[in-house]
Amino acid sequence: MKLYDSLRAPNPRRVRWFLAEKGDPAIEVVNIDVFKGEHRTPEYLARAGLANVPALEMDDGTTITESVAICRYLESIFPEPNMFGREPRESAVFEMWLRRTEMMAAGPLMMAVRHSHPALAALEKQIPEIAESSHISAGRAMKMLDRRLAESEFIAGDRVSMADIVAATSIDFARMAKFKIADDLAHANRWYAAMMERPAAKAGTSA
Repeated sequence: MKLYDSLRAPNPRRVRWFLAEKGDPAIEVVNIDVFKGEHRTPEYLARAGLANVPALEMDDGTTITESVAICRYLESIFPEPNMFGREPRESAVFEMWLRRTEMMAAGPLMMAVRHSHPALAALEKQIPEIAESSHISAGRAMKMLDRRLAESEFIAGDRVSMADIVAATSIDFARMAKFKIADDLAHANRWYAAMMERPAAKAGTSA
């Protein structure tokens, strides 16, 4: 397998963090520099189908993009520690929180950065109103997560799951948009501090 990675994009970090939680299984990593447009070359597009990173090329040549889809596939090969649910009920709960986290928190946080950080103006036309609206939406999502984390150690349950990785990487990325969890959201702040202290959080950075 080959993982097409990019140290300057947020979604590949999800996969790096996920693999670190799995004990860093041996996978060949190919770095793609998005600021040089390496994800838009004919060779890369022929392989991945879209100008997206990360991408995982399987041994038979099948290539998939989308960070969560990649991690689901990797979970089937490296099943422990489990991060998508062990049985139908738990898997459904984990999926619910993953979807909520992706749509309500990660999406707005990424849009806030994309439409406000000066370095990203070279990649797309920035619209300040989108950044402002996304910032507000992400703040509401943090309140939702705070309520959940008042009753659960992690977002989906009693252990780290893909939902936690998606949320933590997005919040950390959104520092580029000067976003932070509100001080009065004690449960969300407790959870975020714990996530950032995990060894996998350091493995998932670009440093």
